[in-house]
Parts: sequence; structure tokens; C-alpha cells
Amino acid sequence: MTSPVNRRLTRDSRHAVLAGVCAGLARRYGLSRNGLRLAFVVSCILPGPQFIAYLVLWVLMPRDDQH
Repeated sequence: MTSPVNRRLTRDSRHAVLAGVCAGLARRYGLSRNGLRLAFVVSCILPGPQFIAYLVLWVLMPRDDQH
């Protein structure tokens, strides 16, 4: 696993597909953006608050300023 480039948890506006939440989490923890997106989509099949958690993170995570 590579070391994270950005230590702050922010939404990644440069690599965003919807809101940049998955891209921001992936950047923060040194994970693959597409792998994390796939894991989120697959997890939505299971019961639980995944979609609500995504919406909460969308609201709470500040957007980075890299347009």
C-alpha cells in the first residue's frame, strides 16, 4: 500500500464521479478509487446504511480546492 498523498479527509473534486466522497476516502487512505467505488456499489446490495453514510459524508466532508 502506498502512503497517502493528502492527510486531510476532503472530497476529491478532480477525480469525482458523483460527489468525490469515494475518491477522497481512497486518496486519504491510499486505496484505489475504482476499487473503493466498486466496493461501495456492491455493499449497497447488502442491508445497511451505506447510502445514508455516503450522503452524510457528502455533507460533512469539505471539498478540496483542486478544480
